[in-house]
Amino acid sequence: MAEQTRPNFPQYCGYLLGKTLPDRYQDWVRNDLVGPGAQARYIIRFTVPATLILLLFLLIPGPIWIPLAMMALLLIPLAYFVVALGTIYRRHRLLSHGLDPELLDEKAQRRADRTREDYEKRHGR
Repeated sequence: MAEQTRPNFPQYCGYLLGKTLPDRYQDWVRNDLVGPGAQARYIIRFTVPATLILLLFLLIPGPIWIPLAMMALLLIPLAYFVVALGTIYRRHRLLSHGLDPELLDEKAQRRADRTREDYEKRHGR
């Protein structure tokens, strides 16, 4: 596989904020959105900045469990919605970069094809 062109730091920051990268970065975008570790990268990109902001709750005076409980009340639903909407968001990002949104289903289709081939080898058609 050819070496992927990576965006520079300002372009990468813009990409993280939702900007569309030029066409020469399509291979990099495809790998970022559907390659190995794409779901984990997506979750980290949304939860780490939110967690850093929520750390400000630790400045609230009182027992430590109060700011930790307030952080948990915000982080648990955030994590739930990040995971639940991950496919929708990544599909949107593929579309905004002019890539086929069906790339997200490629891995599941390969798995289904392997399962079907295995079944047909064992039991015939």
